[in-house]
Amino acid sequence: MHHHIRNGVPSRELGNRGWYKPWSDDAGGACVEAKKLGDGRVALRQSTDPDGPALVFTPREMTSFLAGVKAGRADFLL
Repeated sequence: MHHHIRNGVPSRELGNRGWYKPWSDDAGGACVEAKKLGDGRVALRQSTDPDGPALVFTPREMTSFLAGVKAGRADFLL
């Protein structure tokens, strides 16, 4: 069904509905928006560029990423 959806796909091709801002800065500016796609993959985009590219992750990739963040393996980014 989503054979055309790939990393870097323009976010507008994924539609305007279903995007959420689970991560946001305190100043109300730049936010990461996430959307769960119909096939279980997760798309991420920059809220200040809603027509820009989306990164698309498989459920396994997203699970691994979130587990790593929870375990502190992304703390070097802070």
